[in-house]
Amino acid sequence: MEKRVFKKVLITGMGGSGGSYLADFIVENHPQVEVHGLVRWHSTTANHNLEKVAGRVRTHECDMTDFSSLWGVLQDVRPDAIFHLASYSNVRTSFQTPLSVVQNNVMITANLLEAVRAAGIDPVIQLCSTSEVYGQVRPEEVPIREDNPFRPSSPYAASKAAQDLLGFSYFRSYQMKIIRTRMFTYINPRRRDIFATIFAYQVARIEAGLQDVLLHGNLDSVRTIIDVRDAMNSYWMALERCSYGEAYNIGGTTTMTVGEFLQLLIKQSRVPIRTKVDPSLLRPADVTLQIPCVDKFRQATGWEPRHSFEDSFRYLLECARREVEKEKRDGEK
Repeated sequence: MEKRVFKKVLITGMGGSGGSYLADFIVENHPQVEVHGLVRWHSTTANHNLEKVAGRVRTHECDMTDFSSLWGVLQDVRPDAIFHLASYSNVRTSFQTPLSVVQNNVMITANLLEAVRAAGIDPVIQLCSTSEVYGQVRPEEVPIREDNPFRPSSPYAASKAAQDLLGFSYFRSYQMKIIRTRMFTYINPRRRDIFATIFAYQVARIEAGLQDVLLHGNLDSVRTIIDVRDAMNSYWMALERCSYGEAYNIGGTTTMTVGEFLQLLIKQSRVPIRTKVDPSLLRPADVTLQIPCVDKFRQATGWEPRHSFEDSFRYLLECARREVEKEKRDGEK
């Protein structure tokens, strides 16, 4: 397939961890593209996450649960491509606030698709879903393919499955140009609610004398890991080359347990690290086997990861140490 060309893109959730990295990637690698992004009017992280691209992207304060707010932005921007990353995305806390998570994630997606129709625009839309939609797979189903049944194990996963299915239904019903991507685990230094980043920041805090013991939940889950920068490159390539109406798994080639990842961090620590299970970090239902088959995506795009696991691992720890050092300096003022 010939690559699609875009002049103006809109990123929902651009102030978040994934959305801000996507903005970084597009600005650095596709400077001719005009980048717009939705940020929550009450966001406390957007300015920090978007520091690298300040002045090079345009942000729009928007509550995606408010249809009129969303429709107004689409009427103003009229993008030819949309990356839909916005969602409440913390799996563990979705068990504590299930109704808020489900209502938010499903309705912002329905509002987005309806607002696109109401605005009379016809962009390519990438719905950025997650491997969590597959839930607890059976050993014989690994590596997981796109036609594997959905068995979501958390309210968050159920809400993402609904997003995914909404995308397919709008493709079938209204011929909207929708591509669904299901991202597996990636290392993201800006997202402090995923195991790799939680561990790295705790190691850095213990090194800095700000914390005594590293707390963790289940260490037995198996994950396949890629770098956030490779993940954002894959999103762009999906927009350029993937087929409308299709779903694509995206993931890396490095597979290990959560516990093995923690041990690698402990080996790199500058001080001894003591660890302890925190019962509050254990989920009522966990997903313990997430190894994807990414053949479909690679055949469609030719995508390959650019960053080795070692490079990504170092990047995460360096980012955590810089942020903790800044935190320590601010605390001493």
